[in-house]
Amino acid sequence: MIPTLRPGEAIWILRTRRVRAGDVVVLRDPRDHDFLLVKRAVRRDPAGWWVEGEISGEHLPDSHVFGVVPDRLIVGRVLGIPRGGR
Repeated sequence: MIPTLRPGEAIWILRTRRVRAGDVVVLRDPRDHDFLLVKRAVRRDPAGWWVEGEISGEHLPDSHVFGVVPDRLIVGRVLGIPRGGR
């Protein structure tokens, strides 16, 4: 999710399956449910959500690779990214 989220950064999430197009969401990888992904929910489909990373490519896992994500795999939506400082 670079530039929005850099590797190793912490995120605050709200555990919910209620998301809107444009939200950054945490989801279980449809290919390996033990692995979590952070992607942007792009559009709602009758079967679930189309999600994309901010940098798309064949080697990066998003809906271009695994298709629509069922609602049951959505863990929550990102509320914020703590950036440190005081």
